[in-house]
Amino acid sequence: MDDTGDSGCLAISMETSLSMSNKLNAESLEREVKWFKAVVKARFDLYFGRETDIDEIYAISAPDLSADQSEFAQIIRETGMGFEERLIVILALLPHLQPQALDFFMMSNQDLARGFTEFGGWRGKFHSGFLPTCETAVFLLAGEDLSTRFDVLQLFQADHSLSKKGIIKIAQVANGEPFLSAALTITAEYLGRMTTGKNQKPDYTMHFPAKLITTSLTWQDLVLSTEVMDEIENINAWLQHSAKILQQWDLGRNIKPGYRVLFYGPPGTGKTLTATLIGKAADIDVYRIDLSMVVSKYIGETEKNLANVFDQAGNKRWILFFDEADALFGKRTQTSNANDRYANQEIAYLLQRIEDYPGIVILATNQKTNMDEAFARRFQTSVHFALPDGEQRLRLWQGMFTGNSRLSENVDLNELADKYILSGGGITNAVRYAAIQAVRMNRETIFHDDLINGVRKELLKEGRTQ
Repeated sequence: MDDTGDSGCLAISMETSLSMSNKLNAESLEREVKWFKAVVKARFDLYFGRETDIDEIYAISAPDLSADQSEFAQIIRETGMGFEERLIVILALLPHLQPQALDFFMMSNQDLARGFTEFGGWRGKFHSGFLPTCETAVFLLAGEDLSTRFDVLQLFQADHSLSKKGIIKIAQVANGEPFLSAALTITAEYLGRMTTGKNQKPDYTMHFPAKLITTSLTWQDLVLSTEVMDEIENINAWLQHSAKILQQWDLGRNIKPGYRVLFYGPPGTGKTLTATLIGKAADIDVYRIDLSMVVSKYIGETEKNLANVFDQAGNKRWILFFDEADALFGKRTQTSNANDRYANQEIAYLLQRIEDYPGIVILATNQKTNMDEAFARRFQTSVHFALPDGEQRLRLWQGMFTGNSRLSENVDLNELADKYILSGGGITNAVRYAAIQAVRMNRETIFHDDLINGVRKELLKEGRTQ
């Protein structure tokens, strides 16, 4: 049956839906920006003593969103944002929507021949306009009223919904500077939802050294021992029932909500695939941390890079997967100089972030003995991924060719499984090599010798001949 027409209709339907979402968000945001501009004008009039009918900015009501069907309006309602929160959000959004609307804040103080300190703001590397800081928001909400200023400060605390839900990000430029000088930005996730209606997940960048990993495979494609699968089921059960254990059973007073796991064993034994399948089963994103981007030779950079990942992951229940974790969480060195002391402080910081993380953290290593004991003691479980035995290798070989008629009659999978000790990853590589050889020889089938040669190449990579 030809389903091309159905697929085309689905694509058009999705495109129409996105177009409608864009339109609804645009209409809502236009009203929000108009309200913001009125608030800014009122604040400037009040601050500079100009004639105005407005006694306070709170007299300017925000647009009514009770019947608004846009994604933007739904977020505002779901999060219970009031006047202050909405003003902060639109302020953070404006550099992406109408950057010229913030040009008011670039006026010069004629007495000092420079900008107004109380307006806050920072300059981007390429953006020529005004970028807001927390000070900008406080100026709008409090003006010169010190009491109101103190009240507004709580809007920028880590436990406030704006930060806790990952709506805004507050980035301190340098240690020792006033807290309110921190850059105020909207997160990529909420920028997408409030504009295009798309939930844009963060991707690998220099500032976000983690990659979303997915798989089309299922648990049936994973060959593990009964003992390992039992440990995995414990993790799955925690993901499914942790709220019941912590809240209904009232154990949350003594048990932290996070769960820390160590996967250890030779390469290619299924550690990464298992982590990905755990997330897939629970409908939770799995992010693999790129340790080459996290670990830095510069003092303070490792904490900064890793903090960025944990800060974004904190309210989303992501599974954080640290592959080759001993590069970051390895044994601490004996303290002999200032660099050693700082490296150990760095390890302690990382340990604390992992302990405080409310989601699943999986650390993977080829050698358990390389891991720092202080970390190992804090794992809820350690799972050993051993090389598969003969029966498991046969299942892996057979799984590679399920429903496939490309094997020649002389292929003996039993012999391959019994004779050659390979990991699942090694078997996959051997099959890939054999398929390439068959195609190069213009054959439609894979010969036994193709597979043998592929196996031998894998053994040579590992320094083995058998």
